[in-house]
Amino acid sequence: MNEQTAEPHKAPEPPEVQPPAKPPRVPVFNLPPALFFSLCLLVVIYAVQELVLSDDALSWLFFTFGFVPARYVIPLSQQGPELFWTPVTYSLLHGSVQHIVFNGFWLMAFGAPVVRRIGTLRFVLFWLFSAVASAALHAVLNWGDVTLLIGASGVISGLMGAACRFAFPAERRPMLPAHLNARLSIAEALQSRTVVIFMLLWLVGNALIAVGIPLVGDSDQPIAWDAHIGGFVFGFLLFSLFDRAPRPPVMEAADTQKDMLQS
Repeated sequence: MNEQTAEPHKAPEPPEVQPPAKPPRVPVFNLPPALFFSLCLLVVIYAVQELVLSDDALSWLFFTFGFVPARYVIPLSQQGPELFWTPVTYSLLHGSVQHIVFNGFWLMAFGAPVVRRIGTLRFVLFWLFSAVASAALHAVLNWGDVTLLIGASGVISGLMGAACRFAFPAERRPMLPAHLNARLSIAEALQSRTVVIFMLLWLVGNALIAVGIPLVGDSDQPIAWDAHIGGFVFGFLLFSLFDRAPRPPVMEAADTQKDMLQS
């Protein structure tokens, strides 16, 4: 009698339990490169002001690159060429840590959706022209004044005005990442309750500044509220000159909230 031996049937091994996938890491500051570089440039310039330059050198820096309305009532033959570049370069200078920190936060909040929408080159052009528009209104309302204007607040106000044309979610429309929203016409923006409320709050804030009630900072330091208005009006009315068609939305969970503007 032949006997054959065979291995007993083994019980199937349970499948290995895979560890749960780690959720993607969301950076604290998810900034476009152009905006990150702009912030770094502002910080580096201010650090040089405070840590490297002497008092005399700092005075030279402000005189050479700050905006002074009086330059435009003095004949060119009696002054240097500073009047040609200071309508832009003043926006790169700041007077205190509080000044640059406050502007930096607002620049991140409103600059990010604008940069994502219009791209690096158009953002640079927008910065240049909004700085000029802010300085121009300041010069008109302070014609011949010898005061010094510095700071990026006018440009940031321009970005706020531009954001009013696309970044706020429209009523009864699906919510998209801010830079993918359709651009509103000026009339449509003025009919949007969200945009109108934001603009009214912004105007009230600047009215308080105009009468000497600062919203933040040292009340002894004058604030150029008129430059803010020049930048805002420029960004709101002329944003379409810098805009481009938004890219089709890519609905990813990690991306849908990254540049929504929230109040």
